[in-house]
Amino acid sequence: MPAATIGPELQRLIDLLAKMPGLGPRSAKRAALYLLKKRDPVMRPLAYALDEAANKVKACSVCGNWDSVDPCAVCADSDRDQTVLCVVQDVADLWALERAGAHKGRYHVLGGLLSPLDGIGPDDLNLGSLIARGKEGGISEIVLALAATVDGQTTAHYLTDHLESSGVKVTRLSQGVPVGGELDYLDEGTLAAAMKSRRPY
Repeated sequence: MPAATIGPELQRLIDLLAKMPGLGPRSAKRAALYLLKKRDPVMRPLAYALDEAANKVKACSVCGNWDSVDPCAVCADSDRDQTVLCVVQDVADLWALERAGAHKGRYHVLGGLLSPLDGIGPDDLNLGSLIARGKEGGISEIVLALAATVDGQTTAHYLTDHLESSGVKVTRLSQGVPVGGELDYLDEGTLAAAMKSRRPY
């Protein structure tokens, strides 16, 4: 469809939808048409939800999880094991572990992985606060639940070296997580088995 046949408001909607993961230009057009056909049951509630999320959802100052309260609901839950801290790359990984019911302790979201080739260093991630949490006391184990990729291994080695002096046991996910695998794409059973069979790093 030539761009001239699409009005500027609709084109802007399509362009914004096309920026979403998994949506290319054609999928974005289909999504835009669907939203326009479903204005009242879908489009207007979605617009309201997007506005609410943009104004109210923020990163937890303790762990980095997304929530509308700070500290987040996970950090504020006194029933969780306060002595075990699970380190994840992104909030999607935290949600995957929660969905699997694989971890009953606290979390720390790094916001990415160290990647020298991409210019991502320690100052670009939430690493300093993790090291501080490990050294402040009260934590007996830090589980590195990071992707089994080169960048994941690089990040794990960096953290292991910097946490060594804290005396905290550092473990990692074991069987069930394939090399090159991303946590968010694994099923709940695989994640649960990997968490139960973790071993020293």
